[in-house]
Amino acid sequence: MPLATLALDGRTLGPSALGEALARLSPTQETELSQRVGEQIRARESDLRRQAEAKRRDAEAQRRRLEAEKEAALARDRADVERKVREAEDRRIDRELRERGMVTPTQQGLEVTYALVERFARLLLEQEERTAPAEVRFALRGGASTGLYEKARLRQPDEVARLDVPSSLLAARLVGQRHLDESTSYIYREATSETVQVVLALDRSGSMAEDGKLEAAKKALLALYVAIHRKYPTASIDVLVFDNVVQVMDLAELWGCSPGAFTNTAEALRTILHLFGGTPAVSRRECFLITDGLPEAYTDRDGMVRAGQLDAAMDRALSRARELAKIRPLRFSMVLLKSPHPEYEAAARAITRTVGGELVVTDPSRLGVELLVRWAHDTEVVERPTTTPEPTPARRVLPSGTGGRRRRPDRRMGG
Repeated sequence: MPLATLALDGRTLGPSALGEALARLSPTQETELSQRVGEQIRARESDLRRQAEAKRRDAEAQRRRLEAEKEAALARDRADVERKVREAEDRRIDRELRERGMVTPTQQGLEVTYALVERFARLLLEQEERTAPAEVRFALRGGASTGLYEKARLRQPDEVARLDVPSSLLAARLVGQRHLDESTSYIYREATSETVQVVLALDRSGSMAEDGKLEAAKKALLALYVAIHRKYPTASIDVLVFDNVVQVMDLAELWGCSPGAFTNTAEALRTILHLFGGTPAVSRRECFLITDGLPEAYTDRDGMVRAGQLDAAMDRALSRARELAKIRPLRFSMVLLKSPHPEYEAAARAITRTVGGELVVTDPSRLGVELLVRWAHDTEVVERPTTTPEPTPARRVLPSGTGGRRRRPDRRMGG
């Protein structure tokens, strides 16, 4: 409301009319008019404050929106930079892996090769060795020397310690190389007549997908595979996985396998028997079978897989176990991953007893160490006892008449 006007009795008065009206007012009317004017002024001030607060809130909200948009833009920029860095790093890694033959391009992308899985298996073995007992770590490094060596090409990096430097340098110069590589490196490898055959069997039934059991089992088998080959480079190692059916795989296929259906233990034992039966002249045979449950399926005479008949599956597994028990020599180890069902351990113990092997019940986190301990079972570590040194014998006093001189030994007679 302009200061020169005033609303009085519902009428808006101008300056002159306002003066005349005020002159005719009585004291009571003046008091009432003052109250009414004060109320109008306070209401106007309240409206102005509300408008100012609303504008302040709008400005604050706009400021927050601008800050949020700025932060979002910075986050997008950071994410875009990180994405570009990751893509560049991925391209570099892919290029290096392809150049080293560790991955191969396919229509679906890059496929992992055997070389990369073997490298990964070596890293897994190093990790498992850190938690293994000292005597196991010593045994995994190899046994006592036979004293007989043969000159051969370099196969494994840890053989560099036995490098035949003159022969390697000569081989490199003959092909025009200035540096040594695997093709021109010769080492002295210990010659041994012991032949070793190992079968690694893995249950990949659907229950193995729970609690990371399948992944832990695959890592443990990869580490064990490398440990066997490190001690016995010429060892024959077969890897098989089984659910309803059995498949023999290499390391790359093992690492890429996924959970399947039911547990056909009988068919796995039959395949193990077939693999062992093909090489009769073996001085050491070992089998490691990893599972988490009891037999659930079996293969009938027509080659059809029957699942759900637990009694029949168990009987068929025991029958195959009796056949496998005839293989000699054989060390059979069944590793059962812990389960709250007591009947699982009872079934595994019955199969192991029939084969004549040993049962190991463990957690997935301890699986790798347990396998390495079982593999190192044949190496005995003997500590040299601490003995008190024998006293030095007293010097013999020569009898008189010899002039205090000792007879010199006759070197011609070997004295």
